[in-house]
Amino acid sequence: MDTSAALLDILKYTIPAFIVLISTSLIVNRFLISQTQRKQLSLFQESQDITLRLRLQAYERMVILVERIGPRQILTRVYDSSMTVLDLRQVLTFSILAEFEHNLSQQIYVSKNVWETVKNVKEQEISMVNQVAQKMDQDAPAKELYSKILDYVLQTESQNPTDVALTIINDEVRKVMAFGSY
Repeated sequence: MDTSAALLDILKYTIPAFIVLISTSLIVNRFLISQTQRKQLSLFQESQDITLRLRLQAYERMVILVERIGPRQILTRVYDSSMTVLDLRQVLTFSILAEFEHNLSQQIYVSKNVWETVKNVKEQEISMVNQVAQKMDQDAPAKELYSKILDYVLQTESQNPTDVALTIINDEVRKVMAFGSY
């Protein structure tokens, strides 16, 4: 009887201790899972904020790129009165390509639609310069090409690829700002 009483005494203390241990373990486990989920959510929100800032900076770079390769801006930047038509044509083409290549990495932050639009603007601007220049004497003064390009731009004002691209970029930025990710 001595052993059964001792066994009952041991069970009186161990069973409640075991129940408390299991309860404590479950509570701590739930607490740790909850804390881990909160930290993960916080990290996710922080990374979303960083990503949003990077994307907005990329859109800013796309706007600057499109503006800089637009005929009015690029002509005033690269034109030199001592150039020939051929010289100006080459400098314009090189400048457009250099501006584009400088911003190649931004494509990972913008949508495929925006990137394709920017690529198309680059191609259209180079094509326009080449089309206008091909009809001219390559040894003529660059002033003639300068004025022909400006005339061409004024005639096709409603179909300006720069304006179309800027509209597409601005529309997408509004969506990104409204919904966070697009």
